[in-house]
Amino acid sequence: MARIDSKVIFVTTSPRTPTKMIPEIGLLHTGFAGQPWNKETQRAFMELLREENFFNGKAANDPAFSARDRINRAPKALGFVVLSPTIQLTAAGKELVSSRRKDEIFLRQLLKFQVPSVFHKPTENAADFWVKPYLELFRLIRHFGSLKFDELMMFGLQLVDYREFDTIVEKINQFRIAKAQNKGNYKKFRAEYLENELREIYGSDISSGNTKTRETIDASIAKFLKTKASNMRDYTDACFRYLRATGLVNISHLGKSISIVPEKIQEVDYFLQNADRAPCFIDHERRYIEYLGNPQVPKLLTDNRELLEQKLHAEFPELEIPKTATLKDLKNIFADALENRKEQLLTVQVAAIKDYRLFEEINTTFEQILDNSLYDTPLMLEWNTWRAMTMLDGGSIKANLKFDDFGNPMSTAQGNMADIVCDYGDFGLIVEVTMQSGQRQYETEGEPVTRHLAKYKRETEKPAYCLFIAPNINDACKAHFYALHKMNIKYYGGTSTIVPLPLSVFIKMVEDSCNANYVPEPRHVQQFFERSNELAHSTDNEVDWYNGITREALNWLIE
Repeated sequence: MARIDSKVIFVTTSPRTPTKMIPEIGLLHTGFAGQPWNKETQRAFMELLREENFFNGKAANDPAFSARDRINRAPKALGFVVLSPTIQLTAAGKELVSSRRKDEIFLRQLLKFQVPSVFHKPTENAADFWVKPYLELFRLIRHFGSLKFDELMMFGLQLVDYREFDTIVEKINQFRIAKAQNKGNYKKFRAEYLENELREIYGSDISSGNTKTRETIDASIAKFLKTKASNMRDYTDACFRYLRATGLVNISHLGKSISIVPEKIQEVDYFLQNADRAPCFIDHERRYIEYLGNPQVPKLLTDNRELLEQKLHAEFPELEIPKTATLKDLKNIFADALENRKEQLLTVQVAAIKDYRLFEEINTTFEQILDNSLYDTPLMLEWNTWRAMTMLDGGSIKANLKFDDFGNPMSTAQGNMADIVCDYGDFGLIVEVTMQSGQRQYETEGEPVTRHLAKYKRETEKPAYCLFIAPNINDACKAHFYALHKMNIKYYGGTSTIVPLPLSVFIKMVEDSCNANYVPEPRHVQQFFERSNELAHSTDNEVDWYNGITREALNWLIE
């Protein structure tokens, strides 16, 4: 049981991207079901996890702690695993691993998450919690139509008791009025408004001198408020990401706001009207665990046959539904129809991209990424690079990121695969992107990138290369990728041709493909990577090689 000391909505923040827990709890179940969850099994789990393609990290300092951090938080809190007396996946956990529509599984579990619970008990210093946080956040978004990131952070997180819903609504209304009346700098206005809210939320801590935060000896009020603001940003980011995993919300990356998908409003209204708002089984561990792990509750619109048929007829009137179809059959028909519609929408997108109709939009999005003005910059970098590669030249270009039902980017690729895979017939190319910089870029990306390329070469049995893109390239990455051009490592399928380029140079390559007086062909791509191999063997160090291949990239279509 965790003790909650928070004065704002408590939500799980690990893993940061909820879909990342799926292969990890699958591995936990396969390797450790029926065993006790102790330091021995925790260390063994991390040893096994480190060998998997989907794991990015090291967990070298304290493997047992790393295991608890990955499993004891979201997987346990959302009812996917039970760790006592032994390790088991709940029925909901098994559904998450095997279900086609994982968004529906996430939705049910998020709607049940509550504070207080047998897993999360507030301390005397905490807020008076009485809330199912995600349920009330859905209600808040539905009420306003759209919520800005700042509004959810400053006010939505104060909804620690669902009976205070109207109070929070009024706070947001007053903020919007004050914002409209503010004629000055929004950044300054926001900072002052946030400080006032923080001083109200943490007034008792400030007045009692309880302002020392963990991992610092600085007990100043300024440091205390800065730390609390940072924590609230993390919680809000987690709320956005976990709500997005349900497939029911849209994220405006430029406006940094969240709204209900118009076609999903009926589904949201259904559970808002029917789900119990009050926490339950506070002091009954067995009953709470059974309730939390039950993948059939709460009831959703798709569980109501009549309403599901109405929705099918409304969204897909061309479909003929067999009279003998069971409710399960109807759900599968609906899932197939959604998947087919998504594929059709993506096909239309690709056609527009290949015709260079989206060139200006793609360029603008790259500028916004470099300015860091978008909400989820890593996701937008991955999505926009896929669009750019699709436009750049021929070939079959596949993005491994997750798209929602309408072909919009939803979450980045899982760790067991390359971000983008390009099939050019006689050869292949994988593309890896990251917003990481400094030494962390090398530590988190260097080895996985090499592993992904080796995996692709094994699977295709043909020549393959890798393009690595980041806003800036760390010197350690330059050295690592330069060395791999020359090192014949059997584990990686021989030498590895991985070319790191800063995003600004890649943008120039895209612009060149648009401005060229001919249509670039796959051979131009292969020539570029083969030129990297030549430079690696004709230069004495990584600096000369990197400078040389960068010059080649800036002139890649000059013959």
